[in-house]
This record gives sequence, C-alpha cells and structure tokens, in this order.
Amino acid sequence: MGIVHQHFALAANLSVHENLMLGSESLLSFTTKSIAKKNDFTKTAEQFGLEIDLEARVGSLSVGLQQRVEILKALVRGAKLLILDEPTSVLTPQEADSLFATLAKLVAQGMAVIFISHKLDEVMRISNRVAVLRHGKLVAESATSQTSAAELAAQMVGHTVAAPERKPCAAPLDAPIRCELKRVSAKVSEREQLRGIDLALRSGRLLGIAGVSGNGQLALAQLLHSQIDASGGEVVWQVPKNSIARVPEDRKGQGAVGDLPLWENAISERLRHGFSRWGWIARQRARKHATELLGQFDVRGGDLDTRSAQLSGGNLQKLILGRALSGIGAPDEAVIVAHQPTWGLDVNAVSAIHERLLAARDQGAAVLLISDDLDEILMLADDIAVMHQGKLSAAKPTQAWSRAEIGLVMAA
Repeated sequence: MGIVHQHFALAANLSVHENLMLGSESLLSFTTKSIAKKNDFTKTAEQFGLEIDLEARVGSLSVGLQQRVEILKALVRGAKLLILDEPTSVLTPQEADSLFATLAKLVAQGMAVIFISHKLDEVMRISNRVAVLRHGKLVAESATSQTSAAELAAQMVGHTVAAPERKPCAAPLDAPIRCELKRVSAKVSEREQLRGIDLALRSGRLLGIAGVSGNGQLALAQLLHSQIDASGGEVVWQVPKNSIARVPEDRKGQGAVGDLPLWENAISERLRHGFSRWGWIARQRARKHATELLGQFDVRGGDLDTRSAQLSGGNLQKLILGRALSGIGAPDEAVIVAHQPTWGLDVNAVSAIHERLLAARDQGAAVLLISDDLDEILMLADDIAVMHQGKLSAAKPTQAWSRAEIGLVMAA
C-alpha cells in the first residue's frame, strides 16, 4: 500500500534517485544495489508513464513533478493499492490533467486507487465508484454513473445544499480604491515572499488571487493582516484601521484561541472598540454581542462558554468570519482579506462562507480572496490575478480568463 499525502514527504536536498532509495535497504547491509535499482526505477517510470530525471534535485522540481516522485516511490516498493489525499490541491490545471492520465494508466494495469477529494467534479470525472464519509461514518456508496455531484453534496452534509445566489457585480472596474500596493516586496521565508507586486482592492469588487500554494500567497495575506512589514514599495490604505477584516489561513493557530470560550474569541480583535475600558472587559456587553454574532452567522456546536477548540472547522470559520465582518463599520469603507477561507470545510459550510463574502461585496466592501481552489476563484471572483514565485500578474475581469490561461500563468 502506498500513500501520497497532500503535503509531500520528500527530502528536497536529495536527488529523485536518492529519495526513491530511502528506506529500501537494510541498515545492516554493507553494500548497496543503487545501480541495479536505478535501472528498475527507470523501467517502472516508463511502464507507468512517469518519466523523470532521476538525478534532478527534488527541491528544484515543480510541485507536479514532486507528486510524480511520490507516486513512483510507492510503485517501486510494489504497492498494489495507492491512496491519494487531496492530490490536486497543489497542482495547476494542466498538472491535474496529467495526474488523471497517470491514474488512468495505473488502474488499467491493475492498480487499485483511492482518491480522497472534496472537489466533486474531479470525483465524478475519474472514479468508478464513490463513497461518502460524514462524521467518520460511511453514509453512502454507489457506482459513480449512478449518482451526481449534487447528490453527493447532499449526502456529505445530510441535506440538500443550495449554492449561494451570485448577483452580477454592480461596481465598475474603476470603483474607488480602498487599498493599493505599489511595487511592494515582503518576505516570510525564501519561498514565501513578494517581489515588487502591484495590487488594487476596489470597493464593491471581489479580487481572487489564484496560484499554487507556496508562491507568496502567505506573504501577501500576512502583509495585509499587518503581521509582517513591507521591505520595499508602498502600501496605501484608504479606509479606517477598524474597517480592515482578516480571515487567516490557520483558523486554529491564528484565527482563534482554542482554550478561550466563544464569547471571548468573538471580541478578541475588537476589545478596544466598545468592549473594554481602563483595562477591564465589559463582560455583559461582550456576551450580548457574542450571542448576536453566533445567531447571525449560524455558529453551532456549543454555547457562549464552550471552548472554541471544541467547534468543528466549519463552525469555527463562521465564528472567525462573523467576528471579522461584525466590526468593520460602514461596509462600503471596508476591506476584507480572506486567506483560504473554506479550506477543509464541508460543502454546507463552504456555501455559507461564500454567501457571506458575496453579501459583503454587494454592500460595497473590497474583498480579497486568496485560495488554492481554482474553482472557488472562478465562481466568486469579479477579477482574477495569478501569483507565481512571488510575482503577481495584472488583474483582469474573470470572464477575460480561461482555465487553461490561468494554469499557464501559474506555472510560468
């Protein structure tokens, strides 16, 4: 059995050949069969259409090729069952198509494949049979030809899921700018950095940032969340400080304090705006606000004194989004920066988050959506820009992009 995790388990500083060799020989052996195994690796790669330069350093490979190494690593160990966890979340559309072609070859040659994904269109496209898990239990199983994406979505959450109604964007292309980045550079790590990017967030428009994870999106989010400073260029805000709403990627590590009750998390970023005085929390006012927030954003799973760590991912994200949106003042003067807001959520929670973001846009907020899910970007965004290796393409209206063109810019 071979497993390809969503986040690869490869040694980036070693060659492909060395990664394939790892763990394949006994520590007690005084000799190595490296040359013989290299020939076996080449034959296996050719057999399954996974040709790759065995001497290339893994760290220099694209994400798609690294995933190919992971699959090849499982095959050369004789795996008959291959499990892939969210395999397309780190791939461009072209790399995803290549993966699907590879999986078809594996299945045709007798391999059993388990493909774990929340992207129902992909499940419908490549599977023969589909199983649905809900709360750790198997709730449905059928031939793929006997079901539909809508039926699978309903089985995933226990009821029919209605997609949010998306009205055409009313704001013009030259709507007022609420935040502008001019030739901005910033750095979180060697890979996660911005390299002189330009960006404008406009009132009443939702800008989607597409790209393979790890190309500077985290640096952009942290810059706009005021977690890091720009090392070059200029960031110009045209809104009051308390009108900036943040939805971080790490909802548990940065979005909430797991040991604090829901009412404290609900005001944690708004303490100085009506919930504290002289260092003391206005407890009654804070709890009343939290009660209204939980009801308005349909946060379930506990009461005001429930620790946030006990909430499901979807309910925790709704709490974070509600906190962000409830204190931004006039919507048409607000900027919302949402980084991976629906990552790991079920279709019901995803629909609720999408509905809230679109409602904020319709009320005049400038919304920035940073997501690895290209389908999400194409569905929600009024304008799209693509990030690759810390650089940002020019933003264009969504209808001016094709999926293939976005994929090419993501891999350029």
